Amino acid sequence: MESEKILLVDDDLDILKVLKANLELQGFEVACASRGKEAIEYVSKSSPDLIILDLMLPDMDGMEVCRRLRQDSPIPVIMLTARDSVSDKVLGLEIGADDYVVKPFETIELVARIKACLRRQRRKIPAEVVIEDLSIDFTKREVKVKGEIVELTPKEYEILKTLISHRGEVLSRDFLRHHVWKDSHLYEWSRVIDVHIQHLRNKIEKDPSNPEYILTVPGAGYRFKD
Repeated sequence: MESEKILLVDDDLDILKVLKANLELQGFEVACASRGKEAIEYVSKSSPDLIILDLMLPDMDGMEVCRRLRQDSPIPVIMLTARDSVSDKVLGLEIGADDYVVKPFETIELVARIKACLRRQRRKIPAEVVIEDLSIDFTKREVKVKGEIVELTPKEYEILKTLISHRGEVLSRDFLRHHVWKDSHLYEWSRVIDVHIQHLRNKIEKDPSNPEYILTVPGAGYRFKD
């Protein structure tokens, strides 16, 4: 089984060194970044399974890094901070962090939280889904219809991934906005979800006017077929 990859983001090189060594002993593959911009660039080129992100970085704070990452990526994020502030934790979780650890911490606790996050992620999304002519490889972020690759925008991909991760459930527009656009209030009065759903149907459905995969539930939202 391939080792799961973790990206450590912290400007304290001693912390990076210690955490990297401990996580590698646990069997993880570990990459490091000491700046927010460096972390964002790394994620755009690679695809770590989880990010450990320090709140205080020299070029931009961890909240901003998390916010930018969440625009295009569902990768789990555990935030590290020296501040034990409830407001910091709430804000971090609201902008998309999956967990929050306060410094100083025991490595055994951080490892337990990492494993819990990864377990939740594995339960939510299978590596690959094949439904009739549609196939989605989530490890490659690759969508095919009848064996041909379909180019989706990042938002279309995240909508599709969210629908499939909750397959059979009815998801409201507010739920989809919250999961795909973390700052969902920006689109509170728009039909942004409907527009993206229509574009997505045009790309993956045999007959977009009579969809088989992404179904409309009148007055409630959307669901992906069982």
